[in-house]
Amino acid sequence: MARKSFKSRKAISPILATLLLIVIAVAAIVVTYAWIMTYMGSTSEQAGIFLRKDAVNWQGASTIIIYVRNTGTADATIDAIYIGTSSNNLALHADVTYDPSSIVLKDGGTTTITINNYSWNNSTTYHFKIAPRVGEALVFQEKAQ
Repeated sequence: MARKSFKSRKAISPILATLLLIVIAVAAIVVTYAWIMTYMGSTSEQAGIFLRKDAVNWQGASTIIIYVRNTGTADATIDAIYIGTSSNNLALHADVTYDPSSIVLKDGGTTTITINNYSWNNSTTYHFKIAPRVGEALVFQEKAQ
């Protein structure tokens, strides 16, 4: 008796099954797309600061001038300047002035960073880290001339 009840049931048609699978696949694609776009939007907002070094000038025996440009899509506020003779021994240098300010404007804005009272030697390579308040730091090395 149980066998007859199974034989009398009808399955869904192959066309309806195919349409159902297509609808499920499209829904999965839409959900994945929405999730990725939300993730990429929040990531690009944080990564809107791209500091670039334009030039470094060595003046006197204790002054270093660094020209920094922001090619990102958000304004950057420089929070700290680190300097050392290797990338492992960078030290915070507090005697720093900015022209016009520590805020580097978006879309190509520049600022001049003057590092005062730092004794440097000719032909020595110095390592720098310019850390904005938000975003990735600008890390580079330059040989004193």
